[in-house]
Amino acid sequence: METQDVGERGGSNLRTFMQAVLEDLQGLERMMESGMIERGVRRIGAEQELFLVDDAWQPVARQSEVLAGLVGAPGAYTPELARFNIEANLEPQSLSGRCLSGMHKELDGLVMNARAAAQEAGCRVLMCGILPTLHQEDLGLDSMADIERYRQLNRIMSDMCGGQFEFLIKGLDELRVEHDNVMMEACNTSFQLHFQVSDLEFANLYNLAQLVTAPVLAAAVNSPVLLQHRLWHETRVALFTQSLDVRNATQMARNVRQRVTFGERWVQDGVLEIFREDLSRFRLLIGGDRKGGAFEALDRGEIPTLDALRMHNGTVYRWNRPCYGISDGKPHLRIENRVLPAGPTIEDEVANAAFFFGLMIAFGEELDDVRRVMDFDDAKGNFMAAARYGLSAEMRWLGNQRVSARDLILSDLLPKARKGLEHKGLDSADIDRYMGVIDERVSSGRTGAQWALDSLARMGTRGTPDERHRALTSAMYARQAAGLPGHRWAPADLDEITDWRHSFRTVGQIMSRDLFTLHPEDVIDLAASLMDWEHIRYVPVEDDGGKLCGLVSQRMILRLLIKRQASRAAAEEPIAVKEVMILEPIIVSPKHTTLEAMRIMREHKISCLPVVEGERLVGIITEHDFIDASAKLLEETLRDD
Repeated sequence: METQDVGERGGSNLRTFMQAVLEDLQGLERMMESGMIERGVRRIGAEQELFLVDDAWQPVARQSEVLAGLVGAPGAYTPELARFNIEANLEPQSLSGRCLSGMHKELDGLVMNARAAAQEAGCRVLMCGILPTLHQEDLGLDSMADIERYRQLNRIMSDMCGGQFEFLIKGLDELRVEHDNVMMEACNTSFQLHFQVSDLEFANLYNLAQLVTAPVLAAAVNSPVLLQHRLWHETRVALFTQSLDVRNATQMARNVRQRVTFGERWVQDGVLEIFREDLSRFRLLIGGDRKGGAFEALDRGEIPTLDALRMHNGTVYRWNRPCYGISDGKPHLRIENRVLPAGPTIEDEVANAAFFFGLMIAFGEELDDVRRVMDFDDAKGNFMAAARYGLSAEMRWLGNQRVSARDLILSDLLPKARKGLEHKGLDSADIDRYMGVIDERVSSGRTGAQWALDSLARMGTRGTPDERHRALTSAMYARQAAGLPGHRWAPADLDEITDWRHSFRTVGQIMSRDLFTLHPEDVIDLAASLMDWEHIRYVPVEDDGGKLCGLVSQRMILRLLIKRQASRAAAEEPIAVKEVMILEPIIVSPKHTTLEAMRIMREHKISCLPVVEGERLVGIITEHDFIDASAKLLEETLRDD
C-alpha cells in the first residue's frame, strides 16, 4: 500500500477527486499524443520489503524506531502497512552493462544499513515472503503503522465487506479463518521489479510481462507457510487476493472483479485502456487534496504529477501494474511486477530479476503480438498453477504445448533469457552468475518454498508446531547471513533454536489443535471408544457452530461403568454425552501464559483445560503438554550442573 496525503471521505470530496482523476487521465492522453512520454530508454528498479523480528523470531513492532535510525537515507526507506515491516527503494538505473551487480551491491548496502538500524532498535531484519512465526493475534490494528491513509482504507474496506474478511486456502493443509481488518495483507513481503517502457510499445510489453510472470514465479516461490499451515508454494498470491476482497455477496454473484487481479484479457491498445478499465470497475476508496490540475501544468509548460490518478492506481492491485512517474524531469511509464517474494537471499532476488528482465527483452524482440499465439486464459492459468505448485506446475505454453514449469525453464526460457540480456549488452560475468543461480535452483528443484517444506518434513512431529516454525525462521536468518543462495541451504532442524523457552510462553504455543471432539447428542459409548482408540483422557464437547458445550473425562466413563455394573443391568437406552459431561469446564485463552495455565490446574486440581477464543473451541491443553518443557528444563539444569 502506497502512502500519500488523504482527504476526508465524503460524497462531495470524492466527486471532486473523481474529477481530478479524470483530468489526470485526459492529461496523460494529451502527453502521449504530443510525444512527451520518454521513449528509447530502458530503466529498471526495485523495492525490497523486509520483516522485523525479535530474538524469539517473532514479528516485532519496531518500524518507527528502525526508520528513525535510517534518517541519513531520505527516501530510500519507507514504512509499510504493518509496524513489523519496512521497505527499501532502489535507485532506477539503465538496463545495461553491470546493472545486475549494481542492483546487488545497492541491495546489499540497503539491507546492511537496515540491519544496523534494527540492531540499534533491538531487533533483526529478515527476508522472506511470509514469516513462518506469524500468528493471527499479531495482526491486530495495534500492529498497523501509524499512517492515516492505512487506517482510513481499513475502515472503508472493512465497512464494504461487512466487517469480516474471510480466508480459505487449501494446500497440504487447509486454512480457514476470519479476520476483522486488512492486516492479513501485512503477512506478505515482496521484491517488486520496475521495467520502464514507452507508450508506443506498452501494450505488447505489458502482455509479455503477463506471459513470463508464471514461469519466473515458478522458479522464485518462497512462501509456503502461513499461520503454521503448509499451503501454496507461493501462498502470497492467494493471501493477498483474499485479504483485500471487499465484494459483497451480490457482487460475488455477479462475478464482479477483485481489486487484486491478474486481469481478464490481453491489453489491446495501451496503458490508457488499463487506467480507464480500473476507474470504471473499481470505485474510489479515498479522496485527496487536489494539488493542481494536469491541464494547468501542461499549459504552463510543466510536467504534471498526476497525483489523483496515481492515488487511485495505488488502490488497484494488479500483479503487473502500470505506473506513471517522472525521472530527470521527463515523464515515463513502467510496468511494476509485484509477484516475486522477498528472499531467500539477495543473490536469489537479483537472479529472479535477471530472469524476468531477460525474458522481457528476448520476447520483446521475438514476439510483436503475443495475442496471436496464446490465449489469455492459458497465461492466467499458468500464473495460478505456478503459485500453487512452483516448479511442479504444468503449463500450457506457446504452440499449445503442455510442459512442466521445470522443463520449460531449463529447455527454453533460460537460454532465451540469457540471449535477451546479451542482446542489451549486459556484462557477461553478471549473466553467467545470475542465470547460473536460476539454472542450479531449477535443476535441483530447491526453491525457497521447497527448502521450507522439506525442512518441516524433516522435523516431523518433534517438538511443538511453534518450535518447528521458530527453528525454520532461525535457520532462514542464519543462512541468509552466510550468503549462499537458497538452493544450497542445508535443511533446517529443530536444534537450531537458540532458546527453546520462547516456544513455551503461552498456551497457544503448546496447546493441541488437532482435536477429537464430541457433540452433546452423541452416545457416551462413542466417547469411551474414542478415548480407547486414541489413548486420550479428555474429549471436549462442541455444538455445530464450534462453541464449547462441555467436557468428558475418562474418570466420568469409569464412574458410569461402575454404576452400570452395580445395577447389574446394561442401559436400555443409550446415554447421551450431554447427560454426563461437565457443563461449564474451566477454560483458558491462547494468550494465557503457560505459568497461568499451570496455576489454574493446580488450584482447581484438574489435568485439562479447553482453550477457547471468543466462544469457539480452538485447542486443548493437558498436563502432558507440559512434560516436554519440563524435560527440557531438567535436561538443561542437569547439564549446567
